Amino acid sequence: MPCTFPGGVHPKDCKEFSREFPIEVAPAPGKVRVPLAQHIGAPAKAVVAKKDEVKKGQVIGEPQGFVSAAIHSPVSGKVVEVKEHPHIFGRPTLCVVIENDGNEEWAEGMGGDPEDVSALEPKEIIDRVAAAGIVGMGGATFPTHVKLSSPKEYPIEIAIINGVECEPFLTSDHRLMLEEPERVLRGAEILRRTVNAKRLVIGIEANKPDAIGKMRDTAKEILPDAEVVELHVKYPQGAEKQLIYALTGREVPAPRAPKFGPYFPMHVGALVQNVGTAAAVYDAVTRRIPLIERIVTVTGTGVESPKNFRAKIGTPIEALLEAAKVRPEANKLILGGPMMGLAQGSPDIPVNKGMSGVLVLTGARPDVSRACIRCGKCVDVCSQAIMPQTLSILAEAERFDLVEGYDIDNCILCGSCSYVCPSKRPIVHLIEWARGALGAIRRKKAEEQKV
Repeated sequence: MPCTFPGGVHPKDCKEFSREFPIEVAPAPGKVRVPLAQHIGAPAKAVVAKKDEVKKGQVIGEPQGFVSAAIHSPVSGKVVEVKEHPHIFGRPTLCVVIENDGNEEWAEGMGGDPEDVSALEPKEIIDRVAAAGIVGMGGATFPTHVKLSSPKEYPIEIAIINGVECEPFLTSDHRLMLEEPERVLRGAEILRRTVNAKRLVIGIEANKPDAIGKMRDTAKEILPDAEVVELHVKYPQGAEKQLIYALTGREVPAPRAPKFGPYFPMHVGALVQNVGTAAAVYDAVTRRIPLIERIVTVTGTGVESPKNFRAKIGTPIEALLEAAKVRPEANKLILGGPMMGLAQGSPDIPVNKGMSGVLVLTGARPDVSRACIRCGKCVDVCSQAIMPQTLSILAEAERFDLVEGYDIDNCILCGSCSYVCPSKRPIVHLIEWARGALGAIRRKKAEEQKV
């Protein structure tokens, strides 16, 4: 069985900045700003208004449709406003701003001791997961209840728990596995039972030997049939399709839309969930605790005291940066990791459900992009077996009518192509731009066909 995948790159992992620092509770914010769009799918709809009193865990945003997620208050206090504020993606997003009263008063029925859930039916588990607003916490933020609701014609044979954390610098998942392995594994077992998978596999890269050992030792005690598999260190090993291939040898087909796709892990009998998601599922199902906090790594050459924070959703990034002591010479802020994270012009952004890291760098300078020299390096490292250089050239020429023929939908935006490009071309950005333009073309055609 392969323990890696074709293609990929080997950036310096830079985990040493923060991996030895235990998880600590982030400073309690005086106000939280909770976005109603923190997930793939339709944004939640606000169900509170200015001056409303709310309790910790109370629903403040209801999901709109099946592919959506509930949003909850991470604190008890009073709603200050419901209005648009800056979002991680650069566009204004409706947020609920809550003044924290410091009482940490839970909403009714939440936060008690874990209950025995062994008799719960899968539908009951899925309902609790949906009610808790749980999404993929590795960054994709796809609503978890949707993944758990695969059609009967696609039975799940293997439940994969993703502990890879292949993005350089980030160590939030690493610390979670070291410090709370039982919570992760019990959540993983709930996920496995929900989809009736025969196998439960936890994949972890070889650069985390302490986490591998801790998870194996804990699994022997509480979940002896769980497999903890060591994976080769290579980026993007943690990407869903690449992880499935490494652990099973199965390939999720390319989404050659609209005729032949899209395809998902369920089409090859797999379910993939992040370790943080598994832990959140345990809390939601056994204690009715919604997703209102997460582990966030604050790291990089631009901070004096790297941290792994347990931060409330809606916590201002400025508060985390202040606690980590930003260096005066810091000149780059990225939310996420250096490969797939989003550079920000301002720290005026709150923590959201998918934010695994805050990266602060020094000495960053813009690269000068040059013409493609047809070296083929981007093709060699592409783990999706597409042609990044051709797609980027077509994007520059605005030939969006042609990009579909080059499997643009199969790109996972991992950034490996841009990483190896000797001409410093913004390949992944051009592909993302072209994909957005292609989406607009498809929507226009669909509207014309309706008429």
